Amino acid sequence: MNFETHNDKEIDCTGTSLQGELTMKYSDIKKVFGEPHGSDGYKSDAEWEIEFEDGVVATIYNYKDGKNYNGKSGIPKTKITDWHIGGQYMQAVRNVVKVMGEKI
Repeated sequence: MNFETHNDKEIDCTGTSLQGELTMKYSDIKKVFGEPHGSDGYKSDAEWEIEFEDGVVATIYNYKDGKNYNGKSGIPKTKITDWHIGGQYMQAVRNVVKVMGEKI
């Protein structure tokens, strides 16, 4: 399945919300989707924005477990393994899981 990320173009993620979760190493997500952007600088430390060939938009992000939210006791983003998948539909989760399965 083909996709573009925020590294390729601006992606409109308006209206996305939590649809599911992903347990995966930061390095594996980065290998597939490239460099994350810095996210919101508060509740999240890293986020990927993805638009799939079927038009579905997804985000992958950590939530309230990193250093931005928890300071020194937070998990460094490169050590985070619990990620949220955002989207407008559950298809966002299916697309992320499918691509990760094909690429890892």
